[in-house]
Amino acid sequence: MAQQVNSQDEEVVLAEEMSHVRLITLNRPRQLNVISSRVVSLLAQYLEKWEKDDNAELILIKGAGRAFSAGGDLRMFYDGRTSRDSCLEVVYRMYWLCYHIHTYKKTQVALVQGISMGGGASLMVPLKFSVVTEKAVFATPEASIGFHTDCGFSYMLSRLPGHLGEYLALTGARLSGKELVAAGLATHFVPSEKLPELEKRLVSLNNGAETAVKSTIEEFSSDVQIDEESVLKKQKMIDDCFSKDSVEEIIKSLEAEATKEGNGWIVPVLKGLKRSSPTGLKITLRSIREGRKQSLPECLKKEFRLTMNILRTAISGDVYEGIRALTIDKDNSPKWDPSTFDRVGDERVNVVFQPFEEDLELKIPEREDCRWEGKYENSVYAVPK
Repeated sequence: MAQQVNSQDEEVVLAEEMSHVRLITLNRPRQLNVISSRVVSLLAQYLEKWEKDDNAELILIKGAGRAFSAGGDLRMFYDGRTSRDSCLEVVYRMYWLCYHIHTYKKTQVALVQGISMGGGASLMVPLKFSVVTEKAVFATPEASIGFHTDCGFSYMLSRLPGHLGEYLALTGARLSGKELVAAGLATHFVPSEKLPELEKRLVSLNNGAETAVKSTIEEFSSDVQIDEESVLKKQKMIDDCFSKDSVEEIIKSLEAEATKEGNGWIVPVLKGLKRSSPTGLKITLRSIREGRKQSLPECLKKEFRLTMNILRTAISGDVYEGIRALTIDKDNSPKWDPSTFDRVGDERVNVVFQPFEEDLELKIPEREDCRWEGKYENSVYAVPK
């Protein structure tokens, strides 16, 4: 019999224990399951507990309602903007959570319908099995609001084919469920009407053997065929444009391509880039480029620095202006400062990449161990004193 660990009326994360299976449900459907400090704390608590529990073999993660997770709780950051380190603990714990998910000992399966964006997607992409449907929508839109591609995505996106990672990070372009599988950001595509039955089968499987879990998922999954209009069919042009050294050169290259017949898809891409935060775009491009040569721990440590420096407005307050325009006043008319690319020079960007003093750095093991590269290194959740 399933044991309900918490009450639906009480918690933003529901946890069920069913023999050798553990089920996590992100339970803020009206808020599209955004990740708050409470969500981070509960996810850390359950995952740590179950990893040490010999009876827990298979972990399933899903979202209630019409979203898997729309990412971080932007209002939480906005409300804490006047306090220099008000978000330090939740950011620190979120990065530990990201590391833990990448390197988890037990078999994990994400069942994804609806929106899976930014930090929310970090609960899906690194898992051993990530199952998406035709209702799944993925994006990393952080750069557009003056932030950066965080929660391990400078590592994951930088390892996509060619320069697709730069394209996704800078434009915030959306990928469908089938495109996620084709790009390697999800492992299986299952039609939405089959997802409830797949969940039941995985629960009844009652073990975490990877071959058995994979075989069960494959019974429900479909082969992926990408539409001719998919951006994944435009890899050569993306590589040509997004391989350029700077955001300005990328935009100039896109402008040249947009004048050619059949390239109308570039017009909205350009429009989006030009209305995005120049600071956010420049930080993000550098982070993705550095990510290609960095291990997972190195990427997470770098992203932690970027997150804290951006929230502390080390070089710009764009992140708060972006949140204001998007979610507070909802006027979609941010006033960026600086407002042009030429005023966001390398020396300015360098500031947010500078390492902290050793005792302030993110403390995670140096060994790289994840679905992309290997197995596991033990972890704990702790904020440095």
